[in-house]
Amino acid sequence: MCSDVWLSSKQFPKPNMIPVNHYRTGDQALVREINLSLIMNHLRTNAPISRAALAETTGLNKTTVSSLVNELIERQFVQEIGLASPSSGRPATLLKLNPTAGFIVSCEIGTYFILVICTDFSPKVIWRHQEPFDLELGQHAIIERMLAILNQAIESGCSACGPLLGITIGIPGLVDQSTGTLLFAPNLGWKDIPIRAILQESFKVPLFVDNEGNIAALGEHYFGAAEGYDEVLYISAGVGLGGGIVHNGHVFSGVTGVGAEFGHMTLDPDGEICKCGNQGCWETQVSQQALFRHVWRRINQGEVSRLAEMTGRRRDALTVPLIVEAARAGDAVALTALEIIGRHLGIGIASLVNALNPELVVFGGILSLAGEFLMPVIEKEVEQRTLKWNRGAMRLVLAKHGSDACVMGGVATVYQAILAQPDIVGALFA
Repeated sequence: MCSDVWLSSKQFPKPNMIPVNHYRTGDQALVREINLSLIMNHLRTNAPISRAALAETTGLNKTTVSSLVNELIERQFVQEIGLASPSSGRPATLLKLNPTAGFIVSCEIGTYFILVICTDFSPKVIWRHQEPFDLELGQHAIIERMLAILNQAIESGCSACGPLLGITIGIPGLVDQSTGTLLFAPNLGWKDIPIRAILQESFKVPLFVDNEGNIAALGEHYFGAAEGYDEVLYISAGVGLGGGIVHNGHVFSGVTGVGAEFGHMTLDPDGEICKCGNQGCWETQVSQQALFRHVWRRINQGEVSRLAEMTGRRRDALTVPLIVEAARAGDAVALTALEIIGRHLGIGIASLVNALNPELVVFGGILSLAGEFLMPVIEKEVEQRTLKWNRGAMRLVLAKHGSDACVMGGVATVYQAILAQPDIVGALFA
């Protein structure tokens, strides 16, 4: 590993949470920490920018900005990138966050895959690996494989930039954020898995574990389609149906941290049994499996579809990209199946829009690959079913990162924690 420094999760701020020590008063160290965070956040959103412009936009005096910027440069979080060319006066030195300040590793454990990326501090993806797994392998073997891939990512990051700054794991289930324990993942069939404790045995760096929907929402807010929006509803449709809420610029996950489980809202009391044990959950209507069921039902009823030939009538060969390909060729079975899924997605999203009044709805996950067919149907349902005051204030867009939103959100999770307390992180990795 690049660094043997260990930072307890109790020392590191939870994403989107105000650290407890922010309630102290009369503490100069605290004021300095807040100012460092303010500068780092302005550099993230406004770079390249000069020291003078930083002072103007943050409201800090020039001497304070200059001192803190010089400190961040020494710790390699910030770099000078050249001179601006003003129309009058002396040219100013421009600043930005240093891409080689360190690297971040982010992992998503999907229902049938593991995806891991490594980014520099830009954040630019410098390494990526995805591989499928069979649930029959069992959770121990799958977690061991995840650990092996994480080590590959770290090795790649070490050769490209500075220290490892943190690791995030996104999981399709309920997570106790205080302990990093997976409480229940219905589509994985896992319960009570101490993910963070397992990781701490191997990696002595800041570790974050959360529901994949929450993490993906943060990713789109920081680096994607929701950048610049403070009230966001994120919906991810794949093997299951997940999501997240960004409220006042922060991910909202409820009093116990397990909110935004939109997929388990009951939309049809007489519907199919969900893997969570409930009946008629929204995800039973709008998941990848639901899309596949509609396709096969029509093929088995004798409807002609190129998907039968494309898959050799093998159920395990059917994929969302194949359905999209068939739909683009005008295949009636593919188009009808997508229309049904889009309608059910629109009905659920409209209800959430009425409840939450977001300014932006972002649609992601593997089904977003079929966005050209789903979005018009979703928009029609939302238009018909939302209150006009909610509808008029809201936009509906595709996720920028699609099915990579979770791993980009994992990067954002570490990123946000560092920007909240650069003084602590900088001191540890100096």
